[in-house]
Amino acid sequence: MERLAIRELLAWKNKEYRKPLIVEGARQVGKTWLVKEFARQNYKKLAYVNFEEMKMMQNLFEQDFDIQRILIAIGASTNVNCTEGDTLIFFDEIQAAPHAITSLKYFAENAPDYHVIAAGSLLGIELHQGESFPVGKVEFLSLYPMNFTEFVMAMGENNLANILDSQDWSMITMFAPKFQELLKYYYYVGGMPEAVMCFTQTHNWNEVRTIQKAILSSYQRDMSKHAPSEIVPRIADLWKSLPAQLSKENKKFVYGVVREGARAREYEIALQWLLDAGLIYKVYNVKAPRLPLVSYEDRSAFKIFVLDVGLLGAMSSLKASTIVEGNSIFTEFKGALTEQYVLQQLILRYEPYYYSKANSTQEIDFLLQDDEDDVVPLEVKAETNVKAKSLRLFVSENNIKKAYRISMNDYKQEEWVTNVPLYAIDSVLSR
Repeated sequence: MERLAIRELLAWKNKEYRKPLIVEGARQVGKTWLVKEFARQNYKKLAYVNFEEMKMMQNLFEQDFDIQRILIAIGASTNVNCTEGDTLIFFDEIQAAPHAITSLKYFAENAPDYHVIAAGSLLGIELHQGESFPVGKVEFLSLYPMNFTEFVMAMGENNLANILDSQDWSMITMFAPKFQELLKYYYYVGGMPEAVMCFTQTHNWNEVRTIQKAILSSYQRDMSKHAPSEIVPRIADLWKSLPAQLSKENKKFVYGVVREGARAREYEIALQWLLDAGLIYKVYNVKAPRLPLVSYEDRSAFKIFVLDVGLLGAMSSLKASTIVEGNSIFTEFKGALTEQYVLQQLILRYEPYYYSKANSTQEIDFLLQDDEDDVVPLEVKAETNVKAKSLRLFVSENNIKKAYRISMNDYKQEEWVTNVPLYAIDSVLSR
């Protein structure tokens, strides 16, 4: 498999003023594989320390942060002589070793020529962000499930991925049926690396679903293991409610869907736990489409999406035939899967918002603030019916320069909007 994040790791390696790097992400999004593969491609040696497995190394930083002593211990435990420039030192499951995150500060200050990457539980890293956290001394890379382009490459379709990247729209349109087929596969399989690898090797829908269910079970165990016991039932209730939340027409998160009569104050901590664990994304409404968007957040109104579109399907017990072949009673939830898919492509580069006008039916599925400081609205449609009026009205009322309508239709540039196929959204918005 190929992960596009390797390009970001290579850019980090080639920096003149490099700091130790922390790779963040939910469990099972492929952090360990990514860093090991990066090391294989770009370094002579890898000194791999897994603090969860190598129990004797958990007390490595208790005595002091003397880098030479630490390097000797790493060499003894990994049988790798760490040398500047040609060795990648990889601290995995870093949350399992007290003060390991703090040690990154001393690598940055006293041994900047050593290349150090850390990875671990997103929750564990969050808990360390107190007095001992090396603020300003580390860099971060957020890893997410595989996006659609990575899925296409994993399926052995590198040429199709290159066509998407080229933005040769006549060529893209020529292969539209193939892209649409792969997109339906992606809706079911999603981007969790283990599920993708299984599908590319077996093309067995049931085996993919078994893996997804196992991942969901592991997340539920994490809830019981790591969350305060008094909020575990509320976390579980929130988690189970997400398919129902997304199936609603406006998809705004409603506490009453979690439990009848539920209030925000009862579930705020539970919701934050899911966010800290990287299991959900939170997309806020904005009160007005003005710059900067963050200044107009309405923090009482938001949508919640799950980590991965494939996991959402598994949580909803959707069969492969329903997604891939279509089903007349599947119409409403198809919109939920589609919006979830689009969000996953956006989150890689943007902090998306949505816009819902008070006392009106007008709603814009996503709002972005792009690199040119333009407010960019996106309307998302699951099929080819694109006759909604909200986007056109929004564009005319707010003097919008760029607007996108994302659907199963082919690419088309109109006077006030750009029609973009769902399968090509990443190639368009990455420019």
